[in-house]
Amino acid sequence: MDLDNDQIQQRLKKLEELKAKGISPFGKRFEVTHHAKPLLVQYEKEDKESLEKLNVTCQVAGRILGYRGFGKTAFMHIQDETGKIQIYTKKGELQEDHVFLLDRLDLGDYIGANGKLFRTKTNELTLHVEEITLLSKSLRPPPEKWHGLSDVETRYRQRYVDLFANSEVQEVFRKRNRIIQGIRTFLNSRGFLEVETPMMHSIAGGAAARPFETHHNALDIPLFLRIAPELYLKRLLVGGFEKIYEINRNFRNEGISTIHNPEFTMLEFYVAYADFKDLIPLTEELIVTLAKETLETLTFSYGEHQIDLTPPWNRFTYREAIQNTLSLKPEQLQDRTEMIRVAEKMGITLQENLPLGKILSEIFEHTVETTLVQPTFITEYPIEISPLAKRNDQNPLFTDRFELYIGTREIANAFSELNDPIEQKSRFEEQMAQREAGDPEAHQMDEDFIRALEYGMPPAAGEGIGIDRLVMLLTQQYSIRDVIFFPQLKPEGR
Repeated sequence: MDLDNDQIQQRLKKLEELKAKGISPFGKRFEVTHHAKPLLVQYEKEDKESLEKLNVTCQVAGRILGYRGFGKTAFMHIQDETGKIQIYTKKGELQEDHVFLLDRLDLGDYIGANGKLFRTKTNELTLHVEEITLLSKSLRPPPEKWHGLSDVETRYRQRYVDLFANSEVQEVFRKRNRIIQGIRTFLNSRGFLEVETPMMHSIAGGAAARPFETHHNALDIPLFLRIAPELYLKRLLVGGFEKIYEINRNFRNEGISTIHNPEFTMLEFYVAYADFKDLIPLTEELIVTLAKETLETLTFSYGEHQIDLTPPWNRFTYREAIQNTLSLKPEQLQDRTEMIRVAEKMGITLQENLPLGKILSEIFEHTVETTLVQPTFITEYPIEISPLAKRNDQNPLFTDRFELYIGTREIANAFSELNDPIEQKSRFEEQMAQREAGDPEAHQMDEDFIRALEYGMPPAAGEGIGIDRLVMLLTQQYSIRDVIFFPQLKPEGR
């Protein structure tokens, strides 16, 4: 605590005065009978005379947002989780201890108050206080005289201040909650079962990413925070479940940006006896439903773009997207040497000995993604970057997979699941060769998963949707840090 700060010193002095008077500065249980917003709504139409007849008694609690003193009287606004309400005090009507307390209140203090509702001369619904209780003394002054916490770094680092200083921030997280509940309602109503799978894995798998590593002392083995739940969810398909989903955390030891946080929330779901094409209309319906509930419209602005979620959404194959964006001929995309030349001409640095599929992936990420503003399904990804997806029947160099892009950002990833244990083992071996060649994100061999497939897994389609990015879209936020309560940051002073 900055003890040299004059305001903090004044608050500490008041703290000691309250203690000396026998008033607890960090109070006890307080029974709240009413909250601000419901009161304002319930008595919105009641005038001064009708409120007097109703004689409404309330007990409210919250943080002091504003204080206006006029000699013997004072008006305060207090904020609870629903909103704010005005309270009115008159010293001549209060007990001595309450008057003593009133003179030592500061912005940011938590108080409880009971009294009766009335309307002021300006017609504002107000609580005429009969008793006042200190619930918690604030030793730090609120930011910028309640004009809002504006410094971005401080907002993320001190989210607890951001939440009470900027009311719109709280609303973003309330919408996030409603979106997640909406996902559960949508899937549950269609016969899906919500499940939980391990967060610590002995083998890092399910996606191409660097894991966080830890050590289990009792077993004396390394463990990895999961990068994806995919392989455990597929084991449940082997076990006989047909429609399952999980909403939970993934962890990837990678960079931090406006769309990446090392710890993030994913929805992953699987449907037995389906393929990736079955998930396209399901994904459209899910996101359209959430948009209607959250935004009450399918057309909205997102940054510099105007987004229209009205289905059906655009669909292009991976090759078509590259071909259309760069005005290439189909045969060029089949020529590795030609695609190296295209990449180098665009200033893309390639590792040596990259297969054609990974070269296409580098080109796609650098050129196509930024053009995908309207909701677009990109299908048939190269097999080299899709080690868990089924091969495409027409072209075995590509897979039955799609990614959904909205507002230039990837929102979902889905494919027809590879359920052939022999081919899956061969794919893992290819990935292991890539690891030995220096690719730290290549998939590791998972012998137990192969064993599970050998018992038989039904044909299935699976999909992952990034909850944080979806919330960003539906709350019109442009940084992932704005939809995560406590985003990862460098330690202070570094």
